[in-house]
Amino acid sequence: MCETKSFYLWLLQVIGLLGILALCLWLAMRPKSPNYTIVNFSIPGANTSNESDHGSIQYELDIENPNQDSGIYYDDIFLMFYHGEDKVGSKTIPSFYQGKDKTRQVIDQVDVETRFWTVLRKAIMNATAELRVDLSTKIRYNTWGIKSKQHGINREGKIPIGKDGKISNKKKKVKLRHASKKWKQR
Repeated sequence: MCETKSFYLWLLQVIGLLGILALCLWLAMRPKSPNYTIVNFSIPGANTSNESDHGSIQYELDIENPNQDSGIYYDDIFLMFYHGEDKVGSKTIPSFYQGKDKTRQVIDQVDVETRFWTVLRKAIMNATAELRVDLSTKIRYNTWGIKSKQHGINREGKIPIGKDGKISNKKKKVKLRHASKKWKQR
């Protein structure tokens, strides 16, 4: 009778130890979300005296995968630029795979919609312009050859623009953060 109790106690200890080990492995292997940062931004021609009817936004977006053991498959990434409530432009970055612990730079431009260019240009010349950038995509993690389910990513950031048409804060970089529930998209 005593041997039976010690066997069950030993079996319970082994199961408990395996459970703690599984929990620690799960916590250590859980992938982190990618980081998105606008590192360079400008609106050329916004502060000149010629009255053109269109403009463009030039940006450099860094997409960082902080995971050392997981690659990331991205669906198309949708970038939208807003001035107040008005969508002044949008861009789609095609789907791609990002390796473990890698950073991808996307350097591109967005044409500003003609009907909003004049208002945006005046706000820039008055140094009161602020654009909101919304980023949305879906990703899948690839850990040890196993793909996870899709995870939706929604990020946003506010870019204050100076009279020179560039980012006006001291850091000169804008990290995109979790989108507020008010602006969250499906």
